[in-house]
Amino acid sequence: MSIVLYELCGADAGRPFSPYAWRIRMALKHKGLDFECRPKPFTEIPAIAPDAGKTVPILVDGERTICDSWAIATYLEDAYPDRPSLFAGEGGRAAAKLIEGWVNASISSLIVRLIIKDIWDVLGPADQAYFRQTREARFGMTLEEVQAGREERLAELATALLPLHLMLKSQPFIGGNAPLHTDYLLFGTLQWARIASPFQLVDPGSPIGQWRERCLDLFDGFGRSVPAA
Repeated sequence: MSIVLYELCGADAGRPFSPYAWRIRMALKHKGLDFECRPKPFTEIPAIAPDAGKTVPILVDGERTICDSWAIATYLEDAYPDRPSLFAGEGGRAAAKLIEGWVNASISSLIVRLIIKDIWDVLGPADQAYFRQTREARFGMTLEEVQAGREERLAELATALLPLHLMLKSQPFIGGNAPLHTDYLLFGTLQWARIASPFQLVDPGSPIGQWRERCLDLFDGFGRSVPAA
């Protein structure tokens, strides 16, 4: 039985966009594991595996059902030690945990304010109602107000990404000469924005833009299998 990955989609099931599920998509490809993707809209996710969790990604591997992208990544590393390593050792695992915290706390929180109305646009009607209600309660303003003036706020994202910009001037991937899970953590977030929104977050000619292109070309074009918005 192949591994099953449940992920998030909008009205078009062929355009999965969860940043966390994309981390695991790339991790599974990195490990060379066969898997089946099952995209679900927001309002159907809680019923997938309520005992495991109510958010995607959810991974089912035989008798194991795992929720949370970090838990899944560490499971894959430990359960399949004969496959290419996601972390290249315990030091790499610790570094990946640091990158995960930076991406989640700094990068994703900036990006969501730049594309939140665009995300609503790609959802089906039931999910649009859910998304607007929950996100407007979270931000204390309308989706339109959250996203307004995003062109002026794009510089904040560039500042947050500056350490990576400088690193990628001297090496092709965060992991060094080849990608590791450290790369997939940020790639998943940028892929989320690429699929959900037409708004350009990074200059394609910059070190980060070129790194994203290298990530998109990984595994025989796997990253390009879902077109941009």
